[in-house]
Order: sequence, then structure tokens, then C-alpha cells
Amino acid sequence: MRALWIENGLLRLRDDVARPAPAGGEALVRVRLAGICNTDLELVKGYMPFRGVPGHEFVGTVESAPGYEEWVSRRVVGEINAVCGSCEMCLRGWPRHCEQRTVLGIAERDGAFAEFLCLPVANLHSVPDAVGDDVATFVEPLAAALEVQEQVPIRSGAQVVVIGDGKLGQLVAAALVVAGVRLTLVGREARQRPLLAPHGIASVPSSALAERRADVVVECTGNPEGLALALRLVRPRGTVVMKSTYATVTELNASVIIVDEITLVGSRCGPFAAALDLLATGKIDPLPLVTARYPLEQGVEAFAQAARPGVGKVLLAP
Repeated sequence: MRALWIENGLLRLRDDVARPAPAGGEALVRVRLAGICNTDLELVKGYMPFRGVPGHEFVGTVESAPGYEEWVSRRVVGEINAVCGSCEMCLRGWPRHCEQRTVLGIAERDGAFAEFLCLPVANLHSVPDAVGDDVATFVEPLAAALEVQEQVPIRSGAQVVVIGDGKLGQLVAAALVVAGVRLTLVGREARQRPLLAPHGIASVPSSALAERRADVVVECTGNPEGLALALRLVRPRGTVVMKSTYATVTELNASVIIVDEITLVGSRCGPFAAALDLLATGKIDPLPLVTARYPLEQGVEAFAQAARPGVGKVLLAP
């Protein structure tokens, strides 16, 4: 099959990648559409020692599912962590931290920038008819945005700051607004963001904010400087949620964290069912984030486009 392939920091298109075969309990999914995210860009830079097909934001159609034939022909999205179900982390109810897990397009499992992929049937979620393919590609990143609220109890009236007005930052901000949280979105300059325009929220530069005042700061910049800014903005005994992934090493001022008793929370995958509900009901419409769509054959060019500053979501269609 055709697929994008990462190896030794090089991304290329191949037409000789073996079509995956589902193992026990897995489904073969024909990819309809997939989205490029910052993690994919960082994989090319060496964020993880990954060799294979990247891509984890997708919508597809189940081609086969041995033993689970009722899934065949369903349009689906899929949670990206394939787990063992029997290790200590799984038994504790923390399967996303399974000691034997593979991660779609990120660790030990070929991903969605291909004609086909395989995932456990248990990972799949049917996509409602009301959710189009373009919108469905946002289920995974929106779920990751919702995880912030799963991890951090945010009281009414809390001062919440989201740093980074790119794709992830806007999704995090939109999810918080829908939940009734009052927030400030920080970008490099003051500007209106289409996803948040219906809520009357525009991004503001960090210079417009007072330091050490925010109760919760969510860092979504995709670069190490974002964490340093978050630590300046959060109040003593406040919480910083770290959403960014990047290949470079981050320097951390541990003294500030200790003296101000700041809580750091790492955050990644989140609840798919809740994300699907928000998209199906139209409470969040991510389509303003889409910048371009490319065929898989132009995947290398699509990555170059996605890496340009200020570019929104770039989609790949196998």
C-alpha cells in the first residue's frame, strides 16, 4: 500500500509498505482522512525514536474485523493507545500508561498516513452521521483538549490562561469556554481566532497579563519557551498543565516551582465519547481550523505546509 514513512529523520512517500493484517481482536480500517498535528512534525525531528508510518488523527471505514463482523462498514475514529489489559497500569485502571502499549503512528504501531491501519476493536468509536469526515479528524485532538478538565478541577470564577493560539490551544480554549470557564488566550499578538470568534474571545499578547495571577495555566505553544511563560503567569499554589510535545530539551526553573508550590500536570490523551458528543451537537465546530487538504501522494509537501508558522490543520486524503 501507499504510505508516508519516517526513518532516520527523513519523511518520504512509499508505495511498497505491507498492508497491515489485523491480529486477534483488531480491525483493519481503510483511512478516509487524517490530520497532521505538531506531534507528527516533532517525530520527524526525533521527538521519539520512531520508524514507520506516522499519523494518529483519522477517520476511516472498517474493512474487516474477524470475530467482530458487526463493525464492518462502520465509519470510525480510534483511540491511539493499544494496550495489553493485564499489566500493573492496566489493572489499576490506567490503560493509557500500559507498560506494553503501542501507540498509533507514534510508538511501535504504524499510523494513519496510509491507505490502511489496524487498531483493536475496543479502541474504535462509531462516528455519528451528523459528523462529517473533516470534523471527525478532530476527535482525537479535541479529546486531548478535554483531558485538561478531567485532570484538573477548575472552580467557578477561576482565572484560567491558555498559552498558544494555534490548533491545540484553540481547541483547549473552546472546550473550556463550552464548560463555562472564563479564560484568557495568549498568542504572540492580539488577533481574532475563527474557532473562538462566536464566543467573543481573541488572543492577547503575554505582555497584557499580570504575572503570578492565574489559577490554572494550560501550555499549548509547542515550544520550550511556553513552559517558562506559564511559570511566570501562574500564581503561588496554582497549576500548570503541560500539553506541548517537542523534540528539544526543556530547561526548568525548579526553585520557582518549589518556592511557589506550583503543581505541574502532564496531559495527553482524553475522552473520545465526550469529544464526539461536542462535535455531533455542534457545540464546537473545528472546521475554521482547516487550512488545506492534500492527497497522500503529496504528503511530504503537506508536512512542509503544516510546519509553516500560523498554518491551521492540514488534512491528508489517501
